Amino acid sequence: MHTPDPRRTTAAGTTANGDTGPAPSAVSAPPPGAPAGDARAAGSPATGADDGDHPRVGWTEGEVPHTARWRSESGAPAPRRVVAGDDRMTADAAYKLVCEGTAVLWRGDYHNARQLLQAMARRADRKRPARKRRRGATGPATPVAGDQGAPDESPARAFHLHRKAQAQRARLLGMLLVPLEPGPDADAGPRVPLRRAPDVGAACREAWGAGDAAEPAVISLRELLGLIGAHEWRRKGVPIPALGGERVHAYYGVFSPVRGEYVDLVAEAPLPAGAPEVAFDIGTGTGVLAALLARRGVRRVVATDQDPRALACARENAARLGVAERVEVRAADLFPPGRAPLVVCNPPWVPARPSSPVEYAVYDPDSRMLRGFLDGLAAHLAPGGEGWLILSDLAEHLGLRTRAELLHLVDAAGLRVLDRLDTRPRHGRATDPTDPLHAARAAEVTSLWRLTAISGAPPSDTA
Repeated sequence: MHTPDPRRTTAAGTTANGDTGPAPSAVSAPPPGAPAGDARAAGSPATGADDGDHPRVGWTEGEVPHTARWRSESGAPAPRRVVAGDDRMTADAAYKLVCEGTAVLWRGDYHNARQLLQAMARRADRKRPARKRRRGATGPATPVAGDQGAPDESPARAFHLHRKAQAQRARLLGMLLVPLEPGPDADAGPRVPLRRAPDVGAACREAWGAGDAAEPAVISLRELLGLIGAHEWRRKGVPIPALGGERVHAYYGVFSPVRGEYVDLVAEAPLPAGAPEVAFDIGTGTGVLAALLARRGVRRVVATDQDPRALACARENAARLGVAERVEVRAADLFPPGRAPLVVCNPPWVPARPSSPVEYAVYDPDSRMLRGFLDGLAAHLAPGGEGWLILSDLAEHLGLRTRAELLHLVDAAGLRVLDRLDTRPRHGRATDPTDPLHAARAAEVTSLWRLTAISGAPPSDTA
């Protein structure tokens, strides 16, 4: 699946006010005698600023200002107010602070910080109002938009309210922070200077690159746990039945093929005439489809992406799977030069605006990649060639795009539908009735659309 261009801006911290008082100190060095959670720090504004290259976060402990680099792969802005907290802080106190817009920089035990985050998550989930009632009313509660009990709510509105609630939850939980300090050498990655903290060097190094942890920093604990989880996924890999159970290893920020049904579709679709010579894989991501095509006998697969992480990931997976000589990984925005008898694309399936850079692998704003692929496909197909569009109809069930709109895009691009292969998703959410989007997920179908350029044939009305 296509992954995002890494060139992005990250919101900066607030303006520095460090002209007076002691010089700012490193993140890992609170002043002697000033316990974490010192009441004098409560409500103090962040003293950091954007240094021109990286945003910074600032805070005060014991009347001594501190500043550090702010790290956020999700693009979250540096918090404006920060206080220190330790094992004496209760979950209620921490949750009250973050709800008021004050982040908590943890100075206590690492495992206690994880437990605190879980307790804050429980409070955030309890605070979500499912229904509202007029003051003094005695009848049944009125469903609010976003509640599964709201009978007049459109699927699109439910989807957007669900995303809004998830973003609010992530914002609150993202305000529990932990410090990072440089490791013993430039290639070791950073360390968390807290009791019982795990070794996070490899996880951070994989996400940020070697040598990018030379200064003290602060990161959301929730985001750090995401880096650690991504590292474990990358280390273990995802077994792919269509590749005989061999594993594909996804880099941080690259879409992982955990939903294997779309891979199975590519394994089962009949190859068009001439396809064994060359094929294009547009937005290759991990390179799983390129490797599968090579395993199916395609002699040369050109796999494109514009994210350096995806390019490196696809090359490594091609080498692991023994197809590096037949898979050429190339940096490109969609198509490489030339034509091919088979062009495959698995774009993001949901036409919605990403809320963070890593979400570009899931959300395709205004269907830009889908439109770009369809509009350019005819010009990159060899005569009689096929384009395989892999797409879920989840957007249709969410009311974000209709089948008629999709077919109009196909027709407008000078294409027609030869066939469509369908499969049902096998992930757990499809059968989870408590999921806010359960109705759409339960009805979802993933399809491989076999497309070809129109040569005097009438437009397709395939439904």
